[in-house]
Amino acid sequence: MENRDIFVISGPSGVGKTTLSQLLLKNVNNLAFSISYTTRPPRAGEKNGVDYFFIGKDEFKSMIAKGEILEWAEVYEHYYGTSARFVKEALMKGHDVLLDIDVQGARHVKRYFSQAVLIFILPPSLEVLKHRLLKRHTESKEALKKRLKEVKEEIKNSKKFDYIVINKDLKSALGEILAIITATKTRINKKWPQVKKIFHV
Repeated sequence: MENRDIFVISGPSGVGKTTLSQLLLKNVNNLAFSISYTTRPPRAGEKNGVDYFFIGKDEFKSMIAKGEILEWAEVYEHYYGTSARFVKEALMKGHDVLLDIDVQGARHVKRYFSQAVLIFILPPSLEVLKHRLLKRHTESKEALKKRLKEVKEEIKNSKKFDYIVINKDLKSALGEILAIITATKTRINKKWPQVKKIFHV
């Protein structure tokens, strides 16, 4: 379990985290994706158990009380959280884990799992992000204005992450994240047991 890694993807809404996560699952072996729980209603096209586990606030609070949620946050009046059982079981089975969660949750995971690698995804500019959010047609003008205002605070918090990737285009952003994963896997603490076995040192 201690030799396995947790990769956390965070960033403003609309920056491409979901798409990048899907691409990582196709390109990285032995990577398990933790599907978050949320109390917000599904958006058009979203499926329960695929995009999120959609549950009520009472059930979510009950899971927190029972210690079943590894990290959680309230974002825009809705709760989001990560299953503690899923993460622990995936690590025990020898899988690396990929999380797509908010900034607050990422820092909590890092405190709990020191090996977690925090990757913050940014848009090339605020104008590009606004355009992407407008294309989704999922929020009112007021909600969009509020979200963009809070983006700057999220960006300030990115200084506390291990890596920053600017998602100008998916191919280059994916390439950078894959490079981060490769670098993590070739750290001395990961490779030394193999070196000892091969060279008997």
